[in-house]
Amino acid sequence: MKTNRYNEIIGLIKDAYPDPKCELVYSDNYQLICAVILSAQCTDKRVNQITPKLFEKYPTVYDLAQANIDDVQKIIFSCGFSNAKAKNLVLMAKSVAKDFDGVVPNSKAQLKKLAGVGEKTANVVLSEAFKIPAIAVDTHVFRVSNRLGLANSNTVEGTQKDLERHVAKEDWIKMHYSLVLHGRYICKAINPKCVECIISKNCKFYNSNIKNGYKNAKK
Repeated sequence: MKTNRYNEIIGLIKDAYPDPKCELVYSDNYQLICAVILSAQCTDKRVNQITPKLFEKYPTVYDLAQANIDDVQKIIFSCGFSNAKAKNLVLMAKSVAKDFDGVVPNSKAQLKKLAGVGEKTANVVLSEAFKIPAIAVDTHVFRVSNRLGLANSNTVEGTQKDLERHVAKEDWIKMHYSLVLHGRYICKAINPKCVECIISKNCKFYNSNIKNGYKNAKK
């Protein structure tokens, strides 16, 4: 029965988001990894406002590798945690330039050796840049998958394992972006738009809270 329920939810998500896409704007893998690092605790909209100036001043990974961290921080200050992100961007660029001949690696192990790159960022780069199946669990994916019942974990690691178990590997990339989009525009952290959600009848969060008199499911 649980398998049938998972399959039904996954089918509804596929119907709702037949062609989900990454909303970060980039033109190559260097720009992508920078944008993903910047997107931690920051909206894609904000990142897309910041990166044009960043890439204008540092058009290649070699340029960023030679950058002054304070100069980078001044460009990205509005994205949050800008001091740490500026340092990570420059260190990441130095590593890519020195250790990988200026080419962003396509191995998770190698990616995670780069400054500012953890499991989530590595999985986004693998799936978006190289089309290698991976599920990146950000705040949206974590919230939506656990609300729906596709995952049942209070950790990012557990949520990722649950999704990898319940979602066919060939669907991992699209499922990641579908869950991101659903969390960004429908299944919001505050005042989720449950009435607009085509998955609500299968959603554990919706059903349990409606029974308890939940009032924030807005039209």
